[in-house]
Amino acid sequence: MSNITCGTSGEEYETCRDESSALILKLVAISAILVAGVCGVSIPLVGKKHRFLRTDSNLFVVAKAFAAGVILATGFVHILPDATSALTDSCLPKFPWSKFPFSGFISMMAALATLLADFVGTQYYERKHEKQGQSVVVNDDESSDSLSETGIVPVGTKGNSGNEEEGGGMHIVGMHAHAAHHTHSHDQEQGVREGFYPGRDSPHGHSHGIDTGDDESGVRHVVVSQVLELGIVSHSVIIGLSLGVSHSPCTIRPLIGALSFHQFFEGFALGGCISQAKFGTLQSTIMACFFALTTPMGIALGIGIASVYNANSPRALIIEGILDSISAGILVYMALVDLIAADFLSKRMSSNVRLQIVSYVALFFGAALMSLLAVWA
Repeated sequence: MSNITCGTSGEEYETCRDESSALILKLVAISAILVAGVCGVSIPLVGKKHRFLRTDSNLFVVAKAFAAGVILATGFVHILPDATSALTDSCLPKFPWSKFPFSGFISMMAALATLLADFVGTQYYERKHEKQGQSVVVNDDESSDSLSETGIVPVGTKGNSGNEEEGGGMHIVGMHAHAAHHTHSHDQEQGVREGFYPGRDSPHGHSHGIDTGDDESGVRHVVVSQVLELGIVSHSVIIGLSLGVSHSPCTIRPLIGALSFHQFFEGFALGGCISQAKFGTLQSTIMACFFALTTPMGIALGIGIASVYNANSPRALIIEGILDSISAGILVYMALVDLIAADFLSKRMSSNVRLQIVSYVALFFGAALMSLLAVWA
């Protein structure tokens, strides 16, 4: 079964078959896609040291909106139709592949699974962070007791209050909660300026940490960056493998520009999430390299197995269709929930009309431009 060639483009493929030219184009593709991926993922990581490229700048928000549009179009316009085409190919058995819309169903389940992973991951990191915060508060209390014995009264401590009613957990879409945390933090800072000292004058008798909002926002970005990288890597392997096994310059040539563009802005979005998660240098570098190398390694693997791998066999079509469906579900969820909703529903966006307009233009332009590339790739 796996040796049967399927698909309707066989004649076109044979007329444009040129293995030597295809190999040169594949090497060019590896270089171009690698450079695009490295540049895209590095800009937010390196740029956080420069004012205009920091993750809290308006320029970064606009660029991230453009990248989110690119990722959304990648899921809806590029990956999901390819999955549907593979799983509904005429050479696959009519039952069950033609009797049920597997691509849409698998994408939906992948999106729901991503939601579950997002929720569980956030809960795990929040509890871990809360335990660390409580240990810090205990240590601060012990030091406060020793200081008060000497007549010195502490102004306040940083720490997690553990008060769910005041602090609350970060919701998956909920940048409303994030905004509330920042409002709470700013109120605390104002109180300190006016002579109100949390932990001394508060009737609760403890401090609501000033950095709580930033800390819990960091927790969300840790989960977002890891889940987003999973979605990107899963389809990057398929893209690289498909390009690597092709012997048609007519197929490869338009893919070089399209995939380089796609890789750059996916890398930018991922690099922004990694930067906002505030990982250490080693972990950030590992995640960035893993992303940048995945598609080139997929192409190299495709080159190595091109002589024995039949990309149009029923088995290959089913595997490709399922993996593409999963990737589409993950990317659509991440684009809509963790990239678009997280920024566009934030207090920062709602209070800045100019930023809203520019960000929406960037979002729609990124989605439209990536969709237009479907004409060639």
